[in-house]
Amino acid sequence: MIGAIAGDMIGSRFEARPVKSTDFPLFAPGSRFTDDSVLTVAVARAILEDGDYLHHVHALGRRYPDADYGARFVGWLQESEPRPYGSWGNGAAMRVSPVGFAFSDVDRVLAEAARSAAISHDHPEGLKGAQAVALGKH
Repeated sequence: MIGAIAGDMIGSRFEARPVKSTDFPLFAPGSRFTDDSVLTVAVARAILEDGDYLHHVHALGRRYPDADYGARFVGWLQESEPRPYGSWGNGAAMRVSPVGFAFSDVDRVLAEAARSAAISHDHPEGLKGAQAVALGKH
């Protein structure tokens, strides 16, 4: 999880302007946490507290409205009762690393990864992406 957040901050400067060089300072002016870090913390909080991914992702996401969420996710955050919207994007995969760390059984990792993704990214490809990343962190 620390690696995911560090990677998010290091890469934040390059999200709109990708670079091919590996010669750059890791933390420089303009480095900051983004939606990926906010939502990773929310998933970890859900695991530690009550397993309610929807509540924690929604609440923490709303607490940090300027973290560069995708347009559809912004709409999801604005809903009073958010529902999954069929996304097959990588948002669920970007927030799932705590699942791979927290659960030791492969079947449980797969189930929790899918459960954490399904609150917003319920397309089969969105679920698979989250599962693949969680297993990679396992």
